[in-house]
Amino acid sequence: MSLSPELLSLLVCPKSKGPLEHYPGPPEVLVCRESKLVYGVQDGIPIMLVDEATPLDESQYPPLSP
Repeated sequence: MSLSPELLSLLVCPKSKGPLEHYPGPPEVLVCRESKLVYGVQDGIPIMLVDEATPLDESQYPPLSP
């Protein structure tokens, strides 16, 4: 299940309040380049908890093209 474009347009990083990049996966994740964190998505629900985010590995999630 993928996140809706409407929801994606509303979400920001809870740590930096910066924009998020959506990677449809698998695994489906949201990436904040400013905070260098990756937030998981489980069953179509973004897990927006800083404590559960993982450090960004840029080789695994390179910047998306504009």
